[in-house]
Amino acid sequence: MTVVIGIIVVLAVVVLLSFVLSVRIVKQYEEGVLLRLGRVLGTRKPGLRLIVPLVDVMHRVSLRIVTMPIQSQGIITRDNVSVDVSAVAYFRVVDPVKSVVAIESVYTAIDQIAQTTLRKVVGQHTLDETLSETDAINLDIREILDVATVEWGVQVTLVELKDIQLPDSMKRAMARQAEAEREKRAKIINAEGESLAAAALGDASDTMMAHPLALQLRNLQSLVEIGVDKNTTVVFPAPLMSTIGELGSFLAREAAAATPLAASAPTGAPLAPVPVNGTPSAAFAKADPGGIPIVIPAPAADPVSNGH
Repeated sequence: MTVVIGIIVVLAVVVLLSFVLSVRIVKQYEEGVLLRLGRVLGTRKPGLRLIVPLVDVMHRVSLRIVTMPIQSQGIITRDNVSVDVSAVAYFRVVDPVKSVVAIESVYTAIDQIAQTTLRKVVGQHTLDETLSETDAINLDIREILDVATVEWGVQVTLVELKDIQLPDSMKRAMARQAEAEREKRAKIINAEGESLAAAALGDASDTMMAHPLALQLRNLQSLVEIGVDKNTTVVFPAPLMSTIGELGSFLAREAAAATPLAASAPTGAPLAPVPVNGTPSAAFAKADPGGIPIVIPAPAADPVSNGH
């Protein structure tokens, strides 16, 4: 009786152990690849799956998108500039059987081929193209990886350049180039402004030539603007300065005309009648020590004394 009970217990343990070894759970984002005696029998969908212990082997393959960083690579561009470029790749398994049978470790293989492809593609471009045409470089890398990984049952969905490290000397050179470019644009804008201002001033001068009073009004406006602040600066417009010059010329001519008369009369001579309004005794002329004649009106006659 004891022997029978022992046999039953052993059988129960073997059955329980066999059941435990034959149960496999495939998650929703996975797919199982079943091999029996080393041969592929097919795939198993998500859920509770049973296999034959010690005979069947099930490999669970994840179908989710995998994010794989590509470590920084020291690359020499086509124009012989050394840069360090790092990227990131996104891929997923589309054929679980190929990913298990065709290659030993799909993740390691993609990591290595992504590094070599990154070095190859970036090395075919110049530094300016690497910095400005990242979209084209990303597309080229993804297309090359797709061709290489299609036999492994893997699809590369996206490749992006993550970081581009430049030497310090190249950074300084690019900074100087950018500064020179900004200065060039500033000079061009300044020249265009000067051209527009010159054209506007030409139109304004034509308008002032057609309307002479416009220049006088502009001068008065300038004087008003200057007089707003408290200052001691006196500004004379050009027409006023010409008027002052003409007045000075007139005074010089008058002084020159009066000089012969003063020279003919002796200094200290008595008063001589000078005809004024046709009356000889209306005024007297006397030469002062400076030689300038002085006209002194004669005193008017007293009407009362003349009457007596």
